[in-house]
Amino acid sequence: MATTKSNQASTLVYSTEAGGRVCPGCGAPMAQCRCKELDKARVRATDGIVRVSHETKGRKGKGVTVVKGVALDDAGLTALGKQLKTACGSGGTVKDGVIEIQGDHRELVIAALTRLGHTVKRAGG
Repeated sequence: MATTKSNQASTLVYSTEAGGRVCPGCGAPMAQCRCKELDKARVRATDGIVRVSHETKGRKGKGVTVVKGVALDDAGLTALGKQLKTACGSGGTVKDGVIEIQGDHRELVIAALTRLGHTVKRAGG
């Protein structure tokens, strides 16, 4: 007995009328999609507390200082990440709303964020 897929919802993946690939978020052609721009401009919802921790998972034992919960858009988060990396004299990255700074610089980061007016908590051990 064969089953049919009529019960499942289908989404348009490609259309010759729309000019090629279609964005799954808004349904507009990929050339006219504005979903990513809207996501970049959106400020992440947080509880107002910035959490600073130290992690080594997935980094072959190398530790990084992780800053989570900063209520800034992507441009502001990138600028803050650059300030923190400069203050620590270390490298790092900003991805998915999280600032990662190479090495254990928790005390320096907490002091810098407190000077900038953020409410900071030390998370983890």
